[in-house]
Amino acid sequence: MSNPTEIVQQAYAAFGRGDIPAILAALTDDIEWQFHASPGTGFPYGGKFTGKKAVETWFTTLAQNDDIQQFEPREFLAGPNHVTVLGWERVKPLPNGSPFDSEWVHVFVLKGDKISRWIGTADTAARQAAAK
Repeated sequence: MSNPTEIVQQAYAAFGRGDIPAILAALTDDIEWQFHASPGTGFPYGGKFTGKKAVETWFTTLAQNDDIQQFEPREFLAGPNHVTVLGWERVKPLPNGSPFDSEWVHVFVLKGDKISRWIGTADTAARQAAAK
């Protein structure tokens, strides 16, 4: 069995390849997925989502609304069944936004070798300003 950091790094590698099915395969069936941002902050994919189908829809909404130009997980802070990741990204809101930089935080909780919970947040003010 892989350790939590390796599992999370594999999920990020899949994201980098655009391989959403590989990400979904790394999740428990009852995954809890939450991005801390309301649509009023410029993040149309904010909210809480449960189950793989809802997470797949979340990734579709993300792709429809953001051109992620650079994405860098930078620090992995691991415990026995969780990993907090600090990172940075450059994103262009679609269709006509301006690129912006944002630091972000992602928290992963694992059950065995599967991700059972994900919580994410980023710079909502920067995206809101860039989307105008």
